[in-house]
Amino acid sequence: MMKGIYFISGIDTNIGKSIATGWLAKILLQKGVKTITQKLVQTGNNKYSEDIELHRKIMNIEMLPEDIAGLTAPVIFTYPASPHLAAEIDKKELDINKITHASSILKKQYDVVLLEGAGGLMVPLTSNLLTIDYIAQLKYPIILVTSGRLGSINHTLLSLESIRNRNMKLHSVIYNLSPQTDDLISRDSLKIIGQYIQKYFPEAHLLQMPEMTDIL
Repeated sequence: MMKGIYFISGIDTNIGKSIATGWLAKILLQKGVKTITQKLVQTGNNKYSEDIELHRKIMNIEMLPEDIAGLTAPVIFTYPASPHLAAEIDKKELDINKITHASSILKKQYDVVLLEGAGGLMVPLTSNLLTIDYIAQLKYPIILVTSGRLGSINHTLLSLESIRNRNMKLHSVIYNLSPQTDDLISRDSLKIIGQYIQKYFPEAHLLQMPEMTDIL
C-alpha cells in the first residue's frame, strides 16, 4: 500500500466498515506502516466518535492525541442518520472544508490515513454533495467492504459500477466473513464478485477479513 489517504466505504449500512478499518489499520501497523484512521462524518454520537474508539480497540492502542484534538472525527452529529439529515436535525451545516483540512493534516503526519465513510457511496453529505462525488474530487483510492450475505452481489456490483462510471481508483474489496451466513451463498458471492473485480479492476485486491465477533 502506497502512502496517502484511502477511503473505506461499504455496500450498505452495518456491513462491517468500522471493523474492517480497524482490522486493516492493525495489519499495517504490524508491518511497520505509520497508520491512522479517520471518520468522515460521525452520526449518532455527541462530542466523540464510537467508530474511532472501535478502531483503536481493534488496533490495540490507546486513543491518540489526534483523536483528542478532533482531527480524526472533525464532524459529529447527534442523530443516527445520513449526514445531510443529521446536520439538519442538529441545525448545523456540514463543514466539508473542515473534513478535508483535517485529512490533510493527518496525511502529513502519517504514511497511511484510512478514512471511513458513513454508510455507502451514494450517501448524501449535503443536499448537493454525495459521498462518492466528494471522494472523486479528491481522487482518494477506494476500499470497498462487502460480505457474503444474501443481496451482497447486487449491492457490491452496483457500487463497483458507480466507481467505474466516475473513473475512480479501486484499491481493494474487503470480503467480511462475519457474521456467518449461508455457506453456499457466501462462496458463490465471493466467486462472482472476484470475477467482476478481475475483469474490470485487474489491479485491485480482494481481501478476506476473518470473523471478528470476539471484539463486539
